[in-house]
Amino acid sequence: MKLLICGGRVIDPAQGLDRVLDVLVEKGRIAQLSPDIDPPTGAKLIPAQGKLVVPGLIDMHTHLREPGREDKETISSGTKAAVNGGITSVACMANTNPVNDNQAVTEFIYSQARKTGHCNVYVVGSVTQGQQGKLLVEMGELKATGAVAYSDDGCSVKNTEVMRRALEYASMLDMLVICHCQDADLAPQGVMHEGLISTMLGLEGMPALAEETMLARDISLAALTGARLHIAHVSTAGSVELIRQAKARGIKLSAEATPHHFSLTHEVVRNFDTNTKVNPPLRTAEDVAAIIEGLKDGTIDVIASDHAPHTSAEKEAEYNYAPFGIIGLETLLPLSLTRLVHSKAMPLMDVIARLTINPARILSLDKGTLNVGAEADITIIDLDKRFKLDIAGFKSKSKNSPFQGAELQGLPVLTLVGGKLNTSEY
Repeated sequence: MKLLICGGRVIDPAQGLDRVLDVLVEKGRIAQLSPDIDPPTGAKLIPAQGKLVVPGLIDMHTHLREPGREDKETISSGTKAAVNGGITSVACMANTNPVNDNQAVTEFIYSQARKTGHCNVYVVGSVTQGQQGKLLVEMGELKATGAVAYSDDGCSVKNTEVMRRALEYASMLDMLVICHCQDADLAPQGVMHEGLISTMLGLEGMPALAEETMLARDISLAALTGARLHIAHVSTAGSVELIRQAKARGIKLSAEATPHHFSLTHEVVRNFDTNTKVNPPLRTAEDVAAIIEGLKDGTIDVIASDHAPHTSAEKEAEYNYAPFGIIGLETLLPLSLTRLVHSKAMPLMDVIARLTINPARILSLDKGTLNVGAEADITIIDLDKRFKLDIAGFKSKSKNSPFQGAELQGLPVLTLVGGKLNTSEY
């Protein structure tokens, strides 16, 4: 199938490109990128005047729940939500049931993605068996089966010796380790940020120090081993500064932030809405400002959703007992554009980079660009579209989001995955 995307504003940070161009797609790849392309015989024309045409977005931190919790999400529903949100590639974390700590689970996820998936799916294997923090997985076997990184996401590897060996082995395999930095002993029962609001509400707090102490340890281990370390969902000003200093020292470090951590503060927990319960927790206005500054100056490389679906029954529990997590695949782009671009906090080119080429490079994926010859993963965006968020229309099986009714600006209207069309407008 031939497609000609006509007259859109093409933004490709990988090429430093920001021009009005046509994009010709043939046999699932970018065939030509230039002004005023003559339509080939039989080509489907897609008018994109007044729209942005960007590389397909990459979300390197998602939870698709399959296998084990298909009542929350499946690979089919999760990837359908992804393309509805303008995302063409997702990396799914290992905390499935059973945990993805072996070849069989990795192979199952890839098999299901081929059968039922709507976008590219990449698998992150666990660091330790059962995510118990004790025995390392067979890292070489997981890589051979297609794992793109290792992570015990949701848990830090508490044992420092185990974490050191994990980084050493990962370094030998030239593989990335993704760390959820949290000292569980400093926040054993915490459900929100430790501070004035938690005290007023009578809820157990999770101090910023719990994240920062574990981050400092893992930075030291990365420096010792020379391994590539990626910090998931940065939430505190102190963490941003630790990452900034580590990068200045030449440590192989990258980091991500989520839209909820640069959009909301712990003030929203006052109404006890369990959709505000996330881990790490929503923190202070000062932390939000530091995260935005970290994104702006490149300390934080990536914007990722940490899409964590839960059933309504689970989230309707008391705040102390509800699970951590919110959905994010279908709000990743609108929140990033609204909070960062339209607020003038960051240039559009830089935001698109943190959603495309940066995660591609960190995960060593041949994605994130509109170069001629690249797979035709493309997102078309109406940058000026204003709308009120209605979660009822989401494709995700779960609806646990604190952003219901939010006034946002910027919406994906078409997604191509390998040249195949998914659209909400055309």
